Amino acid sequence: MSAGVAAQSGESAAASAPQAATPAPTPPPAAAAQPAEAATTEDTSGLNIPADVTFIGNREPDVRKATAIVNGQVITETDINQRLALFLASNRIQLPPDQVQAARAQVLRNLIDETIEIQAAAQDEITIQQSELDQYYERFAQSFNKTPAEMSEYLRSINSSERSMKRQILGELAWQRLQQRRINPFVDVGDDEVQAVLARLQASRGTTEYHVAEIFLTATPETSNEVEANANRIIQQLRAGASFQAYARQFSEASTAAVGGDLGWVRAEQLPSEISSILPQMPLGAVTNPIAVPGGYSIIALVDKRQIGVADPRDALLSLIQLSITLPAGTSDAQTRERAQALAQATQSMGGCGHAQATAQALGAELVSNDQVQARQLPPALQDMLLNLSIGQATQPFGGAERISVLVLCGRDDPPQSSGPSFDQIYQQLNEQRINNRAQRYLRDLRRDAVIDYR
Repeated sequence: MSAGVAAQSGESAAASAPQAATPAPTPPPAAAAQPAEAATTEDTSGLNIPADVTFIGNREPDVRKATAIVNGQVITETDINQRLALFLASNRIQLPPDQVQAARAQVLRNLIDETIEIQAAAQDEITIQQSELDQYYERFAQSFNKTPAEMSEYLRSINSSERSMKRQILGELAWQRLQQRRINPFVDVGDDEVQAVLARLQASRGTTEYHVAEIFLTATPETSNEVEANANRIIQQLRAGASFQAYARQFSEASTAAVGGDLGWVRAEQLPSEISSILPQMPLGAVTNPIAVPGGYSIIALVDKRQIGVADPRDALLSLIQLSITLPAGTSDAQTRERAQALAQATQSMGGCGHAQATAQALGAELVSNDQVQARQLPPALQDMLLNLSIGQATQPFGGAERISVLVLCGRDDPPQSSGPSFDQIYQQLNEQRINNRAQRYLRDLRRDAVIDYR
């Protein structure tokens, strides 16, 4: 995360369990565009760098070739090509040409870290057996409904390879076990710390928390325009349906890149003012325009929001019936609106869910029911509409030129009053947070000591 966010959101990470960031590409409010801050010439790095930097000799282009040797181990251009292909295919992303070089540079950085982690595990005499890699690879293939042989053929078809996938698995296992040996045993969370978090949660009961994710891009006064333009290109892809998590992993320069940019649950006042002023106006799933923050630009996604210690209506369990009409090819907009109006009138006057079957038959509609739908699982617009309906009422028609539908509310079980996270949950969250922080410092130390030769 950016420096401002990192300094202020530590408490929130311990207050509640983080969730995966899966924002929908909903346009942000107009207020999301923030002006860039004025550059400062004061050196706060402790490196005694003059404000007026003068370069000596001819300035080389700020481009590195896509190969490197890490402590004697070669990362080839083929390694980068195959890992990039795997990333693009698994996240269903097609990068425009002007973003390919930045993605390749990020893949190279990831491969360097992965190599350093594998080497550190080997130096600690941690061995990952080939049988373990094969088992993990088989489970990965099963997640794609493929056999290992079919998965290997698929990877070749997208210009990746089984070797590249197993190398990624090796890196994850090696780093995980190195942390278990070198970091986890030395992390300690006291009961008084947990009680302090519980007390703060009780004191803040009823206030709003936001589950946010961030892509942070560093910028200097000289590179600000270029970085902002790159951020806008990323946002364009996100609003076209690209995965926020995937882009955060590849492009974000924050420590949260490894977890898809997930900042967890935070209160607005824990974030930099440039971000906190925007959050209350953002709809769920929205992605902001680039926000100028100290050190660069942030792209923020609002994953979810809630009130601390208060039952969330979106946790209600709904019993729903959906009536859907499939429209023939070539249906005009006017015809679609006409069928939608007929569907709305029929469902609003049908007298409740008991007449849904007869209404569906009369309309030639398909009927599907589900008694176990949590409100928050639905798109935000449908959440708001359904939670304001009475039993037996129907939503407005929704859909498009191929299919229109309505949802009828047949029952609702409201969630019990929230008691907040338990002692054990907070303990676990604090413990994981400290492990992650130590792991980041450990990796920085390994990077500092590594000998990396770019070719």
